[in-house]
Amino acid sequence: MYGYAPAKHLVAAAMSPQVVRSSKFRHVFGQAAKADHCYDDIRVSQMTWDSTFCSVNPKFVAMIVDASGGGAFMVLPLNKTGRIDMSYPTVCGHKGPVLDIEFCPHNDNVIASGSEDCSVMIWEIPDGGLTSPLTRPVVKLEGHSRRVGILGWHPSARNVLLSAGCDNVLILWNVARGQAVVRMDDLHPDVIYGACWNRDGSKILTSCKDKTLRVLDPRKGVVLQEKEKAHEGSRPVRAVWVSDGRILTTGFGRMSERQVALWDLEDFSSPLTLQEVDTSSGVLLPFFDTDTGVVYLCGKGDSSIRYFEVTEEAPYVHYLSMYSSMDSQKGMGYMPKRGLEVNKCEIARFYKLHEKKCEPIVMTVPRKSDQFQEDLYPDTAGPEPSAEADEWFAGKDAPPVMLSLKDGFVATAKAVEFTLHKSLLKSGNVGGGASGGGGAAGGAEAQDVSALRRELKSLKATLEELSQRVSTLENKTH
Repeated sequence: MYGYAPAKHLVAAAMSPQVVRSSKFRHVFGQAAKADHCYDDIRVSQMTWDSTFCSVNPKFVAMIVDASGGGAFMVLPLNKTGRIDMSYPTVCGHKGPVLDIEFCPHNDNVIASGSEDCSVMIWEIPDGGLTSPLTRPVVKLEGHSRRVGILGWHPSARNVLLSAGCDNVLILWNVARGQAVVRMDDLHPDVIYGACWNRDGSKILTSCKDKTLRVLDPRKGVVLQEKEKAHEGSRPVRAVWVSDGRILTTGFGRMSERQVALWDLEDFSSPLTLQEVDTSSGVLLPFFDTDTGVVYLCGKGDSSIRYFEVTEEAPYVHYLSMYSSMDSQKGMGYMPKRGLEVNKCEIARFYKLHEKKCEPIVMTVPRKSDQFQEDLYPDTAGPEPSAEADEWFAGKDAPPVMLSLKDGFVATAKAVEFTLHKSLLKSGNVGGGASGGGGAAGGAEAQDVSALRRELKSLKATLEELSQRVSTLENKTH
């Protein structure tokens, strides 16, 4: 009898390496920012559309807000935290509620918005944020017949934007020309729930109300692959690319349980893995980090963020942990990797919208060393585009231009200058296509506005320098 216990102990020891999977992300934990680093008194939109309602980059955080007589969203510099005055200026050019917003990956000052008024608008935000309401977009894109609820900038080609609306149409725009270059109006028989690019922008993945996933060739406008009933439930499905050959989906089962699944495009007949998450009713929005292989699932109406690691070995999707809070989330913004604080081992940052608040949530990996952690921060996509819109539409594919985060990323005034093609300036479709100012007058007006912006920026820099000098002199006097 005395020999049995050690034998049992040896068996347990032999099995333990298989029970606890080795992963550098096992101890990831989420922490909410302190109260003075939050954004308070935000009138978050009450719309029920299943978009993120928030977009963020290393300069700004943008949030869709309620507005009377149309649609609006707010753009705040990241450092403008605390209570936001009710009179703070908004971007308010839409005639209907705003449903989706998306910052351009190649210019941190440019943001796109889609609305119930069937239009897509492109806006340019000044470096210090808004000082007055912004009502005239840089470009207005019209082509949808019903509300526009999905936007997505091309990851590597400059000025290429996709939009999808409740008219079941997906459009690819050349923003610099203000033109709809590709229009896919017969591929989806019902409302499009989601659309996203793969890593180099050579394919588009969509999910639809007909329960079918579709992989599209964006320039030819044809379906390459499709999967019917990826999830049995009737609630919306969301999908993201994990790699060029695999996709991850979130949806609902036959009994309305929430699920996450991983699919291999070489065998689209059945998932590599299908896991039940819980029985809540909110749509799970997936945010995938292509650099580390970690996916974050944020449910609308939930009070938690779950994170999983996607690997090459079964069961492929490994649960890591969960961040929970008391407040339910109405929307979520996901910071690009170049906006993280690498010296604090921060691997993700979310901007969580509550009823009247935007709260940063920081995900970190605890490390004792203060040295740069190369395994946590492989090279990531930078703001420099690898192709122009005309080149991409002509057939050029190019992966994103990568950058190292070893010395951190410093946001410049304008990483890539946003310019309009001369054909668009001549057409007069600038600044919302104001009447009476078409032709050459439209181009002259745009140039005058650019000159004023440059002069204003110079004056702000001079004022800041003078203020610092006055402060220094006051300190010497005292």
